[in-house]
Amino acid sequence: MTVPGQGFEPATGDGPADLGDAAARARELRTAYEGLLQIRRLVNAGAGTGVPAPWELRQMPRAVALVLEAAGITPSAVDAAGRRTRTGYRVAAAEPGRVEVTWPGPPGGGAAEEEQERLTACAAVLEPMGWECLLYRGPRRRRFLEVEPTPGPPKPTSPGP
Repeated sequence: MTVPGQGFEPATGDGPADLGDAAARARELRTAYEGLLQIRRLVNAGAGTGVPAPWELRQMPRAVALVLEAAGITPSAVDAAGRRTRTGYRVAAAEPGRVEVTWPGPPGGGAAEEEQERLTACAAVLEPMGWECLLYRGPRRRRFLEVEPTPGPPKPTSPGP
């Protein structure tokens, strides 16, 4: 959903299931994703589109959610009371320089049984886009992806004396 003056907001998995007109959302998503790729081409001269742009590093949850949504992976959703209504990915800031991707769903909806497969699919989409993904098992034995920018090539150092 586009908020006036804010631009496109990708689904992080903490919003409503109904994001408005599906066709309009698809157009906005395509435009936002193509914009992400174009920014990467411009700021990462020679590195192509497999390296996150500086804005992505400042807004990692938004950038990761945009890649996942553009890949057609379903985001989780919540109702007005904050209860999960749909199973899917959820992207949230974890600590500076990292985000977590989880696979929550409504109670009894089977999210826990499919999370390893689904999170592995999320990693398969994110890694070629310059995000390093590590799959962990957290509290209550639920799995999650820890996502951070892939370390770039070593920077050249000046020759010694």
